Amino acid sequence: MVFNRHARLIAGVLLSAWLGGCATPQTQALLAAHSRPTPRVELAAVPFYPQEIHQCGPASLAMALNAAGAVATPQGLAAQVYLPGREGSLQVELLAATRRNGLLAYELAPKLDDLLAEVAGGTPVVVLQNLALSWYPVWHYAVVVGYDLDRGEIFLRSGREQRQVLPFTTFEHTWERAGYWAMLALPPGRMPRSATEAAYVSAAIALEKAGQPKSAEAAYAAALDRWPRNLAARIGAGNTAYGRGDLSRAEQAFRQAALDHPDSAVAFNNLAQTLADRQKYREALAAANRAVGLGGPELAAATETLEQIGKKMLDRDSP
Repeated sequence: MVFNRHARLIAGVLLSAWLGGCATPQTQALLAAHSRPTPRVELAAVPFYPQEIHQCGPASLAMALNAAGAVATPQGLAAQVYLPGREGSLQVELLAATRRNGLLAYELAPKLDDLLAEVAGGTPVVVLQNLALSWYPVWHYAVVVGYDLDRGEIFLRSGREQRQVLPFTTFEHTWERAGYWAMLALPPGRMPRSATEAAYVSAAIALEKAGQPKSAEAAYAAALDRWPRNLAARIGAGNTAYGRGDLSRAEQAFRQAALDHPDSAVAFNNLAQTLADRQKYREALAAANRAVGLGGPELAAATETLEQIGKKMLDRDSP
């Protein structure tokens, strides 16, 4: 990302000294394990964009988005992720740009095993590296597209190299110095191999908040296939259905949320609103009263819903 001639020379000297004296615990554990992931994988079909100066972020993200089926170029993404004042891109900008393109942005846990599992599953991984030292950082984005466990090597699209081959130990050093940060760009509904419930549902919610309700709905559906009792995913599925006017599906989602989580004021409030919109006022009133009775942070919203339903019932019954 930020490279000048002086920085390259200093980084090269420091990197060689530093690599000689630091442990690589994740690599050592991986190579010593009796049970390993697929021994060798290379995602040769992942496109390659040579990275211009300061443009490793847009180039790496474009490769990941293309691999997920989105149409994107480094030039087009530069306006979304490149910060001239920093001469580079922050991780938050890459995540946001992924969502703006309708894809799910998923941050991996800081585990080499998880990174390799995703590559073995066919998904390239965008990683952040520090090619120098913590007190003299040289930040760089690259895309992991393969590995060979027997040879102890990892393959990247990096800089101007379409197929950079690094020893696992060298890669872990540079990755660890960047906080082991890595992300996936996934078509909505595709579940990461290493997905955890909280992380995946949070990624789906972020996609909805980014103004991508259709994509978020697919992500919520995938979450509920795996974790059918997840409250946030069920509420999200109901909200996205409600937003596109499918009140029947929204009602179904909120009913299930209330059934699975009888202590959720949000579930009962949203069910009450949806039932009222469908003119099922008696059921709506009961649900709204339940939401108010549960109290909590949503009490004000639940009280307003209850009052609106009461007004609608009075208007309906007025001569």
